[in-house]
Amino acid sequence: MTDPASFHDPRLTEQRNPATEEIDLATPLDIVELLNREDRRVPEAVWAVRHDVAQAIELVEHAFRAGGRLLYVGAGTSGRLGVLDASECPPTFGTPPSLVVGIIAGGATALVRSMEGAEDEFDAGGDAVEERQVAAHDVVFGIAASGTTPYVRGALSRAATRGATTILLACSDPPKDLLLNVDLAILPKVGPEALTGSTRLKAGTATKLVLNAVTTGAMIRMGRAYGNLMVDLISTAEKLRDRGERILMEVAGVSREGARAAIADADGKVKTAIVMLRRGVAREEAERLLEESGGFVRKAVGAPPASPHAGGTGDGGGRP
Repeated sequence: MTDPASFHDPRLTEQRNPATEEIDLATPLDIVELLNREDRRVPEAVWAVRHDVAQAIELVEHAFRAGGRLLYVGAGTSGRLGVLDASECPPTFGTPPSLVVGIIAGGATALVRSMEGAEDEFDAGGDAVEERQVAAHDVVFGIAASGTTPYVRGALSRAATRGATTILLACSDPPKDLLLNVDLAILPKVGPEALTGSTRLKAGTATKLVLNAVTTGAMIRMGRAYGNLMVDLISTAEKLRDRGERILMEVAGVSREGARAAIADADGKVKTAIVMLRRGVAREEAERLLEESGGFVRKAVGAPPASPHAGGTGDGGGRP
């Protein structure tokens, strides 16, 4: 008889979930309920590592202030989520594409077609770091749900030798040697997946929550929000143009036409238009005031007006 220990994988993400052992017999509704029941564990797991996520925000903010970058590195689902988060920063926060970079094992092809073998190439991860000329003021953020992906380990190892800050996000305990050689480890333990080893499920959801928090937090700390308004957005689509105009209408008390004209006078920059209208100055003076305030609209013009929907259902930062 085969010894059970011979096929037991110690990685949490590879263990079988006793709650879903008969999922192949389930009705569609049962499947949804089983998956949703497991998904509810994810916010709690991320909450448990909130102090580590906050430290990651601080490290990334420090890198940005020093002229550095955030580089995500991952393979498979983890790599795709890193690329996704990186690609959403320019339209959301008006950042150059070079500020937050997503690197995936196998390159662009791996975004749309599985290239699982690419994750096993330790040296390729290091080469990717070299190609992007990672330096001491950068943050290299490795994403590996299992905590063992060779490509990610190679990237983090090379980044460390180049003096960069290194962060690891995993949903299982990584090898001790890796843990000892990164500056920060974020380890939300979401437990075994509903479908054994399918880390696009709970681990993928936890990864997205963490990455969203890190970039959103760092950008807010860099002055790219006014209250909770997205004032550095790039109006590249009608939806975003409309959002920018509505922001200006709300914080400056102008009409739609007035908002549109002000944004045009501000060379398309909503943040500059806010300062122009709130302070009654021309674009050049508004830009000077923003530079003087470190890019923070609140410092340049004061607090934004209260939301017309104030008194909502938020709990002010309590547990999920």
